[in-house]
Amino acid sequence: MKVANSLKTLKNRHRACKLVKRRGRIYVINKQVPKFKARQG
Repeated sequence: MKVANSLKTLKNRHRACKLVKRRGRIYVINKQVPKFKARQG
């Protein structure tokens, strides 16, 4: 999982990436390609 300041570019790495807010943190998740996970901050 990558930790980044901005998730905008990480969301554009694959068309199945989605932004999800969980417990006050913002995550990028991808069920098709799980290596494209990311968290903000």
